[in-house]
Amino acid sequence: MKYLDSLKFAFYVIFHPFKGFWDLKHEKRGSMSAAFTFLVLLIITYILRRQYTGFIFNENDPKRLNVFIEIISVLLPFFLWTTANWCITTLMDGEGSYRDIVIATAYALFPLILINLPLIPFSRIINMEEGAFYFFFASVSALWSGALILAGAMVTHQYTAGKTVFTSILSVVGMGLMIFIGLLVFSLLQQMISFVYTIYREIVFRL
Repeated sequence: MKYLDSLKFAFYVIFHPFKGFWDLKHEKRGSMSAAFTFLVLLIITYILRRQYTGFIFNENDPKRLNVFIEIISVLLPFFLWTTANWCITTLMDGEGSYRDIVIATAYALFPLILINLPLIPFSRIINMEEGAFYFFFASVSALWSGALILAGAMVTHQYTAGKTVFTSILSVVGMGLMIFIGLLVFSLLQQMISFVYTIYREIVFRL
């Protein structure tokens, strides 16, 4: 029952963000299970959107849909953001734990699910002239979630609006650094594996 209540609480959070995020952290109205449910629903939403959006508005080839890439495209930015935000706010006297950040961010993404799921069948019954409505609601979902992420960070860490924006910018920079370091490590590992394999082949051929 608590799980269902924590899911339903998302509707309160998106319409009453400051009180909602406060209750998520201090009143324990949210849960990690609900947060991961929203992540799974967001992944499903984006897979369905790529596959079934009306051909007029779908820039992707449904035949080339890669489910693994779609999953990574949701999970990677999410965990990069939560990790970078936790690292930055820990250094800047933030009061939120990593768990608090994960829950607040997941709940903040709820408008992407709430709006984009109905947009999929809607995109199949409208024409190009009515496409302005489609793009308007898609933009609203992204802006709404973006504003909720900032509100969630502000309440979770007990920051002012200015400090929230500043730490969010630093978090985005941190995400970029994490991607750069990850690619660098991956490249070095590739070179090491290639080097070891080359030595192995040389030894085998000489024996």
